[in-house]
Amino acid sequence: MLKIGVGLASGFLLGAALSVASAAAEQAPQLFKIVTVKDEIVVAIAPESGIAAPGGTAAIAEALAKKGSLTLWQYAVRKGKDGSLEQAPLRKVSVLGHDSLRVEPYATPLKIIAAE
Repeated sequence: MLKIGVGLASGFLLGAALSVASAAAEQAPQLFKIVTVKDEIVVAIAPESGIAAPGGTAAIAEALAKKGSLTLWQYAVRKGKDGSLEQAPLRKVSVLGHDSLRVEPYATPLKIIAAE
């Protein structure tokens, strides 16, 4: 009986840990790569921009077409407090709509830090 109780307790703890990790992953901003003829940068949607991140690249393209420009957070790799690499906000940037501009989803194995 004790063995079953320990199994249930460890299952509960594992489930709780997974739900916390899932919640943290949901709060992490979605990153995108803005590619132009001259360069490329990694960005995340600024909360005050009024764009829904789940819309992805289409939401950014639509907002650029309507507004002509967007304020986004530029992200860069840095060392965290524990010494591990993480993707963190660097500065706010303004992106101007242009015919040669391309927006791509950006995946990273690094921890993503939300902008404050």
